[in-house]
Amino acid sequence: MSKLQELARIGQSVWLDYIRRAFIESGDLQALIDQGLRGVTSNPSIFKDAIAGSTDYDDDLHRLAEEGLSVEEIYERLAVEDIRRACDLFRPVYERTQGIDGYVSLEVSPTLAYDTEATIAEARRLFRLVDRPNVMIKIPATAEGLPAIEQALAEGINVNVTLLFSVERYLEVVEAFFRGLERLAEAGGDLSRIASVASFFVSRLDTKLDPQLEALGATDLLGRIGIANAKVAYQAFRERFRDPRWQALAAKGARVQRVLWGSTSTKNPAYPDTLYVDELIGPNTVNTIPPATLRAFLDHGTLARTLDKEVDQVRAQIARLAELGVDLNQATAELLEEGVERFATAFQHLLDSIEEKRRRLKAGAVHNEARLGALEKKSR
Repeated sequence: MSKLQELARIGQSVWLDYIRRAFIESGDLQALIDQGLRGVTSNPSIFKDAIAGSTDYDDDLHRLAEEGLSVEEIYERLAVEDIRRACDLFRPVYERTQGIDGYVSLEVSPTLAYDTEATIAEARRLFRLVDRPNVMIKIPATAEGLPAIEQALAEGINVNVTLLFSVERYLEVVEAFFRGLERLAEAGGDLSRIASVASFFVSRLDTKLDPQLEALGATDLLGRIGIANAKVAYQAFRERFRDPRWQALAAKGARVQRVLWGSTSTKNPAYPDTLYVDELIGPNTVNTIPPATLRAFLDHGTLARTLDKEVDQVRAQIARLAELGVDLNQATAELLEEGVERFATAFQHLLDSIEEKRRRLKAGAVHNEARLGALEKKSR
């Protein structure tokens, strides 16, 4: 039994935070699925690296450019094709787990993060465009994103809530999840067909707070707050998903909105490379792991249920932040804004790189045509 399969027995599903055309076509993704991988997540940064950083897409990009498509249309065609192919590979997982796993996530444009109505429209459009039951649409957990999350769920759209950093905002996301499912039930929808995860970002919190903690001499908290914050969120998850309101939804076939751990690569080389995997293992969770971290975990990661251990200790660590004058709420609010900005910047860089590739490919084609024309003339 592989480590991924053993994690599934504990109750945690491993998804891969990565997608690329060659990775799909080479059989490497299928090989991981055979080992027990249960899903894939994508974001603008991942697609930027895939499309701008490789030649995998050049032929299709050239063809789409010749069809007269805009840069945004070209990106969408390329991304949706990858998402569909990945969905098809994961379809047996989706069927075998009866819709618990086997999902591939595609994010709405990060430029819409503060526009509720535009986000709702984009979520609808992308869900229909991909046209696979095992696609999840990623919506950021901004204040404007909350009603969009509720509306998407009420319409039967699978939702991956992304860029979660604070426990307070997480509780608001759960409320939006409950309301969305309640509305779907009132409309006669099938709750058993809907899946959602709440993506809580972990290591970025340590990256942000560690310099402050080190300056304050609180070295025992270095690299600990991200995990502590996640464990407190998990306790909130356990409380909310056993109250009577949830039980009423569960009786109608609803599935829990699992907590998903994102940003689980270790940014600080002084910390263990599997830190944010080893210490966040528990039932009803997902960990979406980048390739390098997944390789490290498969090689030397620790398999044990750790997520609900030392709860009093992690609450004490969070409480100490206030005593030290470190404002956790401010830090998480800043991280959300920075996360939206980072994805928006990556998305713009992606579009710019597609435009540059389109220009170069077009110039190359013109050059080749001119060269062929000259050769034909010479041969006459």
